[in-house]
Amino acid sequence: MKVAAASLRAARFDALGLRRALSGLMVPLLVAAMTFLAALALGGWIGSIALASQWRDGAGAALTVQVPQPAEAAAHGGGSRIDAVSAVLTATPGVGAVHVLSADELSDLLRPWLGVGAERLAVPLPAVVAVQLTGGQATGGRPDLGPLAHRLEDAAPGTLLEDHGMWIDRLSYLAFSLQACALLALALVSAVAAAAIAVATRAGLAARREAIEIVHGLGATDGFIAGRFAHRAMVLAGGGGAIGALAALPVLLALAVLAAPFTGSVHGIVSISDALSALPPALWGGVAILPAAAAAIGFATAQGTVRRWLRRLP
Repeated sequence: MKVAAASLRAARFDALGLRRALSGLMVPLLVAAMTFLAALALGGWIGSIALASQWRDGAGAALTVQVPQPAEAAAHGGGSRIDAVSAVLTATPGVGAVHVLSADELSDLLRPWLGVGAERLAVPLPAVVAVQLTGGQATGGRPDLGPLAHRLEDAAPGTLLEDHGMWIDRLSYLAFSLQACALLALALVSAVAAAAIAVATRAGLAARREAIEIVHGLGATDGFIAGRFAHRAMVLAGGGGAIGALAALPVLLALAVLAAPFTGSVHGIVSISDALSALPPALWGGVAILPAAAAAIGFATAQGTVRRWLRRLP
């Protein structure tokens, strides 16, 4: 029996016809398609995390103040209304920077909605103050906006304080939902890939049943037979995973370039190397791991399928 098993090992189990049992075309194509979808889901998951962080650290740590009739005299003390508002904001704990938008900056903001010549409107425009906070929503460094709004109203009646917190919360919930959907997609893609490999393995076992029964009767163990099938499935799934990951890279690069304005990296994406650097390192690592994950799924699925099938042999 040992001699027979050794001869089978030396022949690399050619008697089973594994190249015919597990198709060298169907399994890699199926796994490549699943890996492609997994890469896109992974990109959506990592991208939503990056966008949510950018929103919290950017708009979530900023306020906008509108001051009507900014050049008129302030309600108390000397100076204009915009000077009084700037003084109140600068003296507020938690406020890091106060910037009064110039006429050109305000015109640039209004141009997408009002077109060219927005500065020539008959309606007087309020002054807009961009306020950068020293602490984000998660750090507890944000000032209490209720008393701040009262102080601004007292310094310059009619001043409006706009907090982006409500929109940031909604966008954060949206990002969390996208992450959950991406993880669910990854789980479904993995399950479909495992099911496809299991079906292909069962078909191979059925096609080579007589050969398997013969070598099993000659002394080949369940572990040896399952190992040969698992090695074949691992190679095919790993190859398909590599093809799918490579096919997904151009799509991920295009999406990274489109998402660059929302992540703050709008400058310098003018070449392929810049586009490559736009992909987060975590996404590079995730895409690189996908072929190995596909190979592991193929190995484990084939092992379990063959062992369960062999236990039913008489």
